[in-house]
Amino acid sequence: MSEAPEVIEFDDFLKLKMRVGTVVEAEAHPKADKLIVLQVDLGSEKRQIIAGLRGYYEPEALVGKQIVVVVNLAPRMMRGLESQGMLLAGSTDDHEQVVILTTERALPPGSAIS
Repeated sequence: MSEAPEVIEFDDFLKLKMRVGTVVEAEAHPKADKLIVLQVDLGSEKRQIIAGLRGYYEPEALVGKQIVVVVNLAPRMMRGLESQGMLLAGSTDDHEQVVILTTERALPPGSAIS
């Protein structure tokens, strides 16, 4: 059994800026077996996001999908490529299933998540 998560204040949660993004390109990372490189339209800009989705999703199946992106995370190098945000996904404890969080209906890229 896992420990109870640390409780944060509401103001801490408000620091996260999440937006709807539309995946416009996706390809396997050339230097990593588990990573996919996504190009995501956030309305006013496009960003590259790298996510550990290989084995759960085929890159071409992600194109056109709307995803939830944390946009104010500091960029991070992942196997030689820069990731400029983080997508949200759920998973079982054993990581047998990983499911990207998406919108129920289409929203314009860049729409705020709250």
